[in-house]
Amino acid sequence: MSVLSWIALLGLLYPIGQAVYYLFFHPLRKYPGPKLAACTRLVELYWTFAGELHLWFKEMHDQYGDVVRVGPNLLVYRTPGAWKEIYGHRHQAKTSMKSPEFNFHPPSGPTIFNEDDENNSKIRRPLSLGFSDKALRDQEPLVQHYVDLLLERLHEMVAADNGPVEMTRWYNYTTFDIIGDLSFGEPFGCLRDKRYHPWVSIIFDVAVKTFAFGRALMMYPYISWLVGMMLPQDLYRKRVELLKVSKEKVDRRLETQTARPDYITYLTRDKNERRFTKEELYANADILVVAGSETTATLLSGFTFYLLKSPPSYKALVKEIRGNFQRQGDITFQSVAKLQYLNAALEEGLRMYPPVPATTIPRLVLNGGAVIEGQFVPGGTSVANTFYSSFRSRSNFTEPDSFLPERWIDTKNPRFASDARDVVQPFGLADTEMRVIAAKLLWAFDLSLHEESSNWDDQKSYFIWQKNPLMVKLVPVHR
Repeated sequence: MSVLSWIALLGLLYPIGQAVYYLFFHPLRKYPGPKLAACTRLVELYWTFAGELHLWFKEMHDQYGDVVRVGPNLLVYRTPGAWKEIYGHRHQAKTSMKSPEFNFHPPSGPTIFNEDDENNSKIRRPLSLGFSDKALRDQEPLVQHYVDLLLERLHEMVAADNGPVEMTRWYNYTTFDIIGDLSFGEPFGCLRDKRYHPWVSIIFDVAVKTFAFGRALMMYPYISWLVGMMLPQDLYRKRVELLKVSKEKVDRRLETQTARPDYITYLTRDKNERRFTKEELYANADILVVAGSETTATLLSGFTFYLLKSPPSYKALVKEIRGNFQRQGDITFQSVAKLQYLNAALEEGLRMYPPVPATTIPRLVLNGGAVIEGQFVPGGTSVANTFYSSFRSRSNFTEPDSFLPERWIDTKNPRFASDARDVVQPFGLADTEMRVIAAKLLWAFDLSLHEESSNWDDQKSYFIWQKNPLMVKLVPVHR
């Protein structure tokens, strides 16, 4: 045989041999899951590019159970116990670390997503102070200003045109203006101008459309040249523009002296265990904005859709809000925290429509292995929890596809006795912000879902949801 023939034969035998190893000799061979996915990560990558990774994970869980092998070296779980064992802060010896594939440093510099565990914790500590409920309470006048501005704009829209309003866009306007002011000392002007700031538009395009390419680079870093060729030039140009505007925003904020603490203040304090450099602020600026706004607007959108699809829940929540407040000014951070049904409805909205639907960032089990949900997992295995699968599982929730805020209130009701409520990890970041926006909106307007949005939740996801327009009919409440 010629050399070329041997090379061709080896090229054919290698993937066959690799498949035999993964299926019959690999340490994870006893875990259930699709056989093809056990042999190659291209299956996961296919569903990532298709925008249906969350649906594929759910289908696999429904078919194979609470733990599924979805890659040669990846196990995904949908149980509350697994969440605690994988991501919980345990006092015993550390058993896992963030998967190394997320530790790469992009050209823009290291971010909170791709730092190793040690540096990530040093970053998260000061950042968590800025995102805490206490920090947000201190900023109540600022937040209330933008929520009231939202209501003013909606009243203007309804007065000028009695047609439906695209609520996802207006939720985004509000949350982006709030996070802009809290991060850089100035809003993006979305509510003022009734349109997205150019930087915000770029963030949406880059965050949604480049996620699949980013995952391909993480899985197969040695084909970065091919991924680079596949990336549309328009997205590449937008990424460059995003970094440019991020730099300008950060530089302008650092040149401004302010007595009001914002997120930049918390990240650049001298007493921090690790103080952010300028370059790190540039690289993390867009992440900071998305984390503080997109998750809130997404949850509010999902909450609105499912609430309006459930007339009994809508009626109960409206009754609670309008029965507790005589004036719009009575709706404060402190007063909305006491609204039981509102809090339950937001929690149920999070369950039905998690802002990050597919999965958490995988952890890598350390040498020596770990026990997760009573089963030994070998060292070197990547493990993760699946949000959408967990929240829509019949093994975790009664009537998982039904919007039932009562499950969070009447916990002793036999109907919900088997619900695994601790599988839902609430977003503490902006609970108060969401409560105030929802309460003021439902106090001021009667809402109904427009027919063109009746299947609004039929969406693709690329790390975050690719949301459809949420068309809602608003009718001012006259008192």
